[in-house]
Amino acid sequence: MSLKAGIVGLPNVGKSTLFNAITKKNILAANYPFATIDPNVGVVTVPDKRLEFLENLYLPKSVVPTTFEFTDIAGLVKGASKGEGLGNKFLSHIREVDAIVEVVRCFKEENIIHVEGGIDPIRDIEIINLELILADLEIIENRIDKIAKKAETTKDKVALKEVETLKKAKEALLNNQALRLISFEEEELVILKPFNFITLKPMIYVANVLEDDIVLGENEYTKQVVQYASQERANVIVMCAKIESELAELEENAKKEFLKDLGISNSGLDKLIFATYDLLGLQTFFTAGSDEVKAWTFKKGTNAKKCAGLIHSDIERGFIKAEVMKFSDLEELKDEKKVQEAGKLNLEGKEYTMQDGDIVYFRFNV
Repeated sequence: MSLKAGIVGLPNVGKSTLFNAITKKNILAANYPFATIDPNVGVVTVPDKRLEFLENLYLPKSVVPTTFEFTDIAGLVKGASKGEGLGNKFLSHIREVDAIVEVVRCFKEENIIHVEGGIDPIRDIEIINLELILADLEIIENRIDKIAKKAETTKDKVALKEVETLKKAKEALLNNQALRLISFEEEELVILKPFNFITLKPMIYVANVLEDDIVLGENEYTKQVVQYASQERANVIVMCAKIESELAELEENAKKEFLKDLGISNSGLDKLIFATYDLLGLQTFFTAGSDEVKAWTFKKGTNAKKCAGLIHSDIERGFIKAEVMKFSDLEELKDEKKVQEAGKLNLEGKEYTMQDGDIVYFRFNV
């Protein structure tokens, strides 16, 4: 599965600089071509040092990392949900993403004009969040208008429950609350899912700072964003979009030296990917051999049979057993045969809960 995130923000907050860094990022393996799906979508690999170890061990013909897809939403402005600016054209795009990345300007720069006339990250956040709320509210109101009367007339239980759930969501939005902050029952979430409400998606804030602030990791503005985000139980990634853009131009070794000179272990983009992975409850398993080493993303708690289906539906349908070894065991022993001799290669059934770092060979018959 490819992870998808939608990037939103006001104009001139560094959103385009960050997205340009994403589209220029050259960390993809040579045999896994970089993709820009269309002008506002970019794809990068999910960084994983385990994949590098497996490549060196198996020397495969190809290496396929799991990927992260970013959809760039043209700078939203006040009234975007009602047609102002360009952002409203792309609001529909982010209904298909897994998470929202909201870029917030946390720096002063006289040469870069702020669309609202001054630096105030909380005001900016509230402008964007209101537009997303209004976009969802419009869908809810249209749906209620369409089915409420019929549901009341027919007394259809399914339709009545949908109306009840949508009214609950509408009330929250009218009170300026994102749907992700509301407690919904499982049945209600099933009803809401097909609408792909933007405010129901998890949010990560990116506090965009200047180069001097990235080493400190904070400034007066980022502190405000962190405090605001804590009320939503949301993560904040502090990064410098300009530095990310420079990193994107470098080879891997030069990139590591650049980060080392700055006193940083991971780039801001890598931190963003890791945080989104954690937020969505995602993990990685591997298939490995002389032909191919490949990373696969799955939801935490998924069983072996369902994970087999990520590779191919036939493997899931004809699932027999899964040969599983832990990455940590292979890393320690450095040889599949030694892992087996140590009794650490296990045969697991379809209900086995896959773990992060599992290296798997699926047995199947169709």
